[in-house]
Amino acid sequence: MQPVHPTVPPRFLRTKEAAEFLSLSARTLEKHRTYGTGPAYRKLGGRVVYAIDDLQAWTERGSVTSTSDPRGSVLPAKRQASVPSPAYGGAARHR
Repeated sequence: MQPVHPTVPPRFLRTKEAAEFLSLSARTLEKHRTYGTGPAYRKLGGRVVYAIDDLQAWTERGSVTSTSDPRGSVLPAKRQASVPSPAYGGAARHR
């Protein structure tokens, strides 16, 4: 007799499936990952995967109840301003 296992939804989604879950393009989700503005992800065997709980938590950070509410904390998928490091040209160079 074979044990009966109920069908369990996947715990992790690859980039394409995670993007569909969020109603984003895969490229937009990749940009969020690159710029550090997206949901938490993991690398399993060299593959990027997203936990469904992390995707839901990321969308909740951007939720608002009214157009007059301050913007949610989910940032757009673009590079964020960084503080120049003195070791990499942030300080004036002398010739």
